[in-house]
Amino acid sequence: MSVMPILTASDQAAVRKEFEKIGGPVKLVVFSQELVAGDLCRQNEQLVREVSELSDKISVEVLNPVIDRERAEAYGVEEVPAIAVEGARDYGIRFFGIPAGYEFTNLIDAIIVASTGEPALTAETRTALEELPEPVHIQVFSTPT
Repeated sequence: MSVMPILTASDQAAVRKEFEKIGGPVKLVVFSQELVAGDLCRQNEQLVREVSELSDKISVEVLNPVIDRERAEAYGVEEVPAIAVEGARDYGIRFFGIPAGYEFTNLIDAIIVASTGEPALTAETRTALEELPEPVHIQVFSTPT
């Protein structure tokens, strides 16, 4: 039984064009657990694999948070499906759930930012961030409705 691709040919072409901006290697660490969220985890893995096939600078590692408990804890992952996006180092970029729909663009942008280590921020924003007294934990929640 063959699996239907998630990305269309036009999606693939658009992502390949965006991936011309990739600097260094990126690793997508996917956390899946069949017993907890089988269909969602399978779809998430498929999406990540399809994305990774669009650039030879992207690698994928799939982990089960129960079996790979220490790694999951190190990444701060407690739910599945999840994706950690790593460039030269781990910048703390995580996706929980499937980054489909509008969130797909955010995954592509995260891959590019992680590959360069340089977020596209204005000098004013960078200055304001440097003045923060301590690290800030930011979470963005979205819903398809």
